[in-house]
Amino acid sequence: MPRMTTNLLIRAAAPADVPTIYGFVCELADYERLRHKVTSTADDFHKALFGPRPSCEAVVAALDGEDVGFALFFHNFSTFVGRTGLYLEDLYVSPAARGRGIGKALLAHLIELARERGCGRMEWAALEWNEPAIKFYEALGAEQLHDWRLFRLTL
Repeated sequence: MPRMTTNLLIRAAAPADVPTIYGFVCELADYERLRHKVTSTADDFHKALFGPRPSCEAVVAALDGEDVGFALFFHNFSTFVGRTGLYLEDLYVSPAARGRGIGKALLAHLIELARERGCGRMEWAALEWNEPAIKFYEALGAEQLHDWRLFRLTL
């Protein structure tokens, strides 16, 4: 269900949002200095979000009718908690729209969604050098898992 705060609307992504989401992903990759790692296409996102077996979901934030950010997420499972979790892959707000509470609203929307779905926890990662993001997440009560390191095997 869409979430509106004054002139901010957070809604589930629709197929027509794919080019916008992909554009935001490329902007995020530029910000994270990882654009050279982007091999995905808008078509990949369309298949992942709206294909016969969707593997992720997304929400789009619009301020005064203009798309200004998104969050892409999927479910995982915790054997310790015995329930699904919500993993936030990407949260992005365009630079011109930052500082207006949009990132906080996107995160609050996902927390509410995770609770509605009975998730046991919500997780995400931040680059070690991204101090603004780390401070933002910590201010919301999130904790860094100091005993864990993230590993990735690219196939």
